[in-house]
Amino acid sequence: MAQNPLIEGLSDAVGFVGGALAGFWLGRLLGLDLFSEGYDTASLIAIALVGLGGGLGLQAARRWRAARARSNTPE
Repeated sequence: MAQNPLIEGLSDAVGFVGGALAGFWLGRLLGLDLFSEGYDTASLIAIALVGLGGGLGLQAARRWRAARARSNTPE
């Protein structure tokens, strides 16, 4: 059975944004400024943390949906 597109889209969006925010705040906690002027090393590391966090959050949302689909499948 196909996934509900609304649930799929919303969970992907929440996972990505949540992960990106986690990466942003981890960078802030480490003293990295994402929005600093220019592209210094600290800014590039902060950008990478946001991207990595977004990707990990998206993967977590997809794994959650897969686990949810497995638990709802009748045997």
